[in-house]
Amino acid sequence: MTSTHARRATLLFGCVLLSGCLSDPSKLTSSAPDKPWGPSGDNGSFAVHGSINDTPATTSTGPRIQVQSGKVYTLSELIDLGQRSHPSTRVAWEQARQAAAAVGIAEGTFLPMISANVIAGYQDVVTPLPTLFGGTDYVSTKASGVTPNIALQWLLFDFGERQALLNAAQQTAFAANISFNGTHQALIHDITRAYYLYGVARQKSEIAEHSLANSRKILAAAEGRYSSGIGTSIEVAQAKQLVAQSRFRLVQARDGLDDAYQGLTGAVGLAPNVQIKVASSTSRRLPGTRGEPTDKVVQQALSRRPDVLASYAALKASEANERAAAAAFLPKVYLGAVAVANRGRVQAGSLPGAGLQSTASGVMLGVTVPLFDGQIRKNRQRQAASATRAAAAVHRQTKDAAIREILLASNSVRSALASYEAASELRRASIVTYNAAFEAYQNGLGTLTDVTAADSSLLDAREAQADAHAASLLAASSLAFMLGNMTSSSAPEEALR
Repeated sequence: MTSTHARRATLLFGCVLLSGCLSDPSKLTSSAPDKPWGPSGDNGSFAVHGSINDTPATTSTGPRIQVQSGKVYTLSELIDLGQRSHPSTRVAWEQARQAAAAVGIAEGTFLPMISANVIAGYQDVVTPLPTLFGGTDYVSTKASGVTPNIALQWLLFDFGERQALLNAAQQTAFAANISFNGTHQALIHDITRAYYLYGVARQKSEIAEHSLANSRKILAAAEGRYSSGIGTSIEVAQAKQLVAQSRFRLVQARDGLDDAYQGLTGAVGLAPNVQIKVASSTSRRLPGTRGEPTDKVVQQALSRRPDVLASYAALKASEANERAAAAAFLPKVYLGAVAVANRGRVQAGSLPGAGLQSTASGVMLGVTVPLFDGQIRKNRQRQAASATRAAAAVHRQTKDAAIREILLASNSVRSALASYEAASELRRASIVTYNAAFEAYQNGLGTLTDVTAADSSLLDAREAQADAHAASLLAASSLAFMLGNMTSSSAPEEALR
């Protein structure tokens, strides 16, 4: 009896020790809404600190793509870099692989499940027995054994529930693969857009440098007129002000160039501190004028749009899930089988122990019919039907948005091309005006005000032409993307034909 009490006390003491190993949940967060959290408690600051071991050896994404020093990268080469290095492509790829694995899981439900199990145990039962002399004896009965078994479970028929779930998984995998290709299309478009924006930023920086050179020429002319006695100090001061304004614009243009460069490297997926040379986009020819997209062109574009196809696949997956929810109300036929071997030993008190060995096997065929489950299946069916209606609405919304995007992109191309023609004419006229005003001022026939106004107008005209040129390139690439044609590194060039 003493040993029994000792075992109970040991078990109770062990439980107390285990409970002491638990952490206090209240210490895992801040003590109050206005108190900062810290690993070592409240330190009076809301700053956070940690370590990130983000190295190629500990991540599966591998090292970043290295750029070639001194190489001037074209747009198609930048797109190739982006498709190999941008994290979004790996994310979409992994999501497609996960969806493919889900198809394998659904297919596995058609096959039997076979499991090997081993159960081992030991039991010691102490039984008090009265003696002939009024005392009590304790008889210990010990039993031990090992029971290995192999079990088979196989769902034979379920009125199409598994098939519906498989169809849903297949449609989801199809949508994931479509989205993977769509991610690449979006990446190509993003890199193209960033490339053109970087090109116009670089062109504006060059325009600002040219404007600064013109301002210095005007200052030199003003100082020359002042030295000759035909100018005034006010003109010299105004010319210096013009130079200062040009320097300020140049600083702003270079700042915009740095921002556009970071936008381009970010779109490609390169490290923020990488240095890469990029080919100019200013010499790219513009696309020709295009008419309104026909219904045939729009319908063909919808059949190529990843977002439209993915939303349609999501609708089909929802419909399959709805069929699976309906099949859950029907009976299921299953097969079960088991093979068991038992090996054990029993010993009572001081009597000799006895060994036990046995084997058993069996096959069962059964039918299960769900009768009541608290309306779980009914609510799942309602949930699936609601998801189908929502998916249908999303698909319709996606189609309408795609058509609207195609029409807007087409209008943007025509508007941008018209703006470029107008800006080009404005630039040519502004050059003539500036040259005439500057020559007249040098010869004492014009005023500094006329030259300054002409210089500002020329700067605005050059920037307007650069913006219109870039806008035309951007509109053409956006139209190709909206039509589902941004499918390779050569697509941006083909969009300009």
